[in-house]
Amino acid sequence: MRGRTTRRRVLGGIAGAAAFGATGLVQNDTTNVGMVYATGGLGDNSFNDMALTGVENAAEEYDVEFRNAEPGSPSEVANLQQRFAQSSSPDYDLICCIGFVQQDALAENAQQFSDQNWMVVDTIVEADNVSSYVFREQEGSFQVGHLAGLLTTEEFSGGAGETDPDNTVVGFVGGQEVPLIRRFEAGYRAGVAYANDDVEVRVAYAGEFNDPAQGQEIALSMYDEGADIVYHAAGGTGNGVFQAAQERGRFAIGVDADQSVSLPEYDDVILASMVKRVDEAVFQSVESVVNDEFAGGSVNELGLEQDGVAAVYGQGLESEIPEAVKESVAESREAIIAGDIEVPTEPGEV
Repeated sequence: MRGRTTRRRVLGGIAGAAAFGATGLVQNDTTNVGMVYATGGLGDNSFNDMALTGVENAAEEYDVEFRNAEPGSPSEVANLQQRFAQSSSPDYDLICCIGFVQQDALAENAQQFSDQNWMVVDTIVEADNVSSYVFREQEGSFQVGHLAGLLTTEEFSGGAGETDPDNTVVGFVGGQEVPLIRRFEAGYRAGVAYANDDVEVRVAYAGEFNDPAQGQEIALSMYDEGADIVYHAAGGTGNGVFQAAQERGRFAIGVDADQSVSLPEYDDVILASMVKRVDEAVFQSVESVVNDEFAGGSVNELGLEQDGVAAVYGQGLESEIPEAVKESVAESREAIIAGDIEVPTEPGEV
């Protein structure tokens, strides 16, 4: 637990470029941070909310104020980045750009605003004033795939769900089919195959990160076709996967945050979550500015070894999962860290 000091936070957010506004009086010793989130916005109980947690933690520990900007579409990203960079009241010490959708706009804005410190999550922007944070999502996804591959072959019940060992099928629901999300799929497929080559993996992409109804429809189809467990890497779309799991009495696996905690109403079907420490990436970047140690041009890659990703069991079902399964998953984690298991980054490599 991080220590808590005086919390200095700018309240209120920005929903789209037109809603951008000034923050008011700012003390000279305050570190000011602008947050440009991924499309899909706050309240996803996943990726964006993890980024918010990171800057909130920084505001609790240091003299930090921040402002949120939520693009309604990718076309708004560049403008929101520019408005933070152009602001003089306050003058932002760091602008955090959350998500791969920020890449192209940031590559241009970092050059235009060369004296501005920037950080970006989930992509790399090669500029002397940008610190990039990327994750080895495939490693954590391998872990939850290993878990799913083991449990679908067993007669397992817990919470509101149960498996059917006569149908060794699991599913994966992605948001947009982009290289980042394909890494989740590739790791998941590899983990399932590591557990049992005979397990079938059904895959579908919703095309959106904020469409729970579409996520629910896709997952219902997978459960009806025999899937015991569905893993999502789809932001807010994944909330529909949890709804479907409850409807069909099956299981799901969350992403980015421990979703059995952020969405406790589904903790009776969430076996685990592939936690991605976006919060820590944001916190570290803000802390580096506070301590005058910002490293522009750096690429920070976080995997299992760095605790940047992890398979975290759901709070409602952890005690129900057989110890032998947990031990096997723990062993594969150590094997990945040791380099004995090489996890693919493309589904076609599995």
